[in-house]
Amino acid sequence: MPMPSATDRRQRFRAILAGPACIHPGSVHDAISARIAQDLGFELGMLAGSVASLAVLGAPDIVVLTLTEFAEQARRIGRGAPALPLLVDADHGYGNALNAVRTVQELETAGVAALTIEDTVLPSPYGADKPTLLPLEEGLGKVAAALAARDDPSLVVVARTGAVGIAGIDDAMTRACAYAALGPDALFFTGVTKQAELEALAAATALPIILGGIPAALNDRAVLAAHRVRVSLQGHQPFAAAVQALHDTLKALRNGTQPADLAGVAPAALMNRVTRADEYAAGRKRFLGG
Repeated sequence: MPMPSATDRRQRFRAILAGPACIHPGSVHDAISARIAQDLGFELGMLAGSVASLAVLGAPDIVVLTLTEFAEQARRIGRGAPALPLLVDADHGYGNALNAVRTVQELETAGVAALTIEDTVLPSPYGADKPTLLPLEEGLGKVAAALAARDDPSLVVVARTGAVGIAGIDDAMTRACAYAALGPDALFFTGVTKQAELEALAAATALPIILGGIPAALNDRAVLAAHRVRVSLQGHQPFAAAVQALHDTLKALRNGTQPADLAGVAPAALMNRVTRADEYAAGRKRFLGG
């Protein structure tokens, strides 16, 4: 059976944005994690800039990862889980509006379904002790550049703002309306902590909404869906869980635990499934004579 194309994955993500429900994506960081999310039935994978920095560099979320490194990780994920649409956090577009053009080109080539471009000043400038926002005009330039850069019109481009938590709801609504006028496919908001904020943002435009980092009190998918939230992130605990498992396993081995006595090790059947061992065995038999 032929694998879904990048355009197929993008159309599936567009169907999520056009649908009536709110979904939680699976936070993924490499081919295996994405394949597990795909096999478990997640409708969407999410590669955050923070998680990519952890996976590729072992570095915190301080925007030292390069576009090339990020795009390559996205490409690996798409190869490993070709049926899973992937939403990626393209941060600030890795520079100015012209850099945002390059970002879209690289990520589209990597096969992502959707990408976000945000208006936070990144990386953190000298002397800054808290996040700040780009001037609205500069943010508009980045979003316009990102929209103009895509070759496949099915690629989803999302305008993202952290204005709710940084500058307040009034500024967030102003930015939402201004970005919406450019024609992005959705709006992504961080810093939303109150239902009144969500209601105001939903009333400001008619675009689908993506949320990141909401408190538990707001995490009612029926309520979110009623306010046009189509994707709501749940954080990136899978990577932290993997780190804990690696730490505990290596510590146990270092302390003398025998390999056969380790807890929490994936059984052979699961390892064979997530590595597609049967497919590789079939390839050996077909092409290598056994």
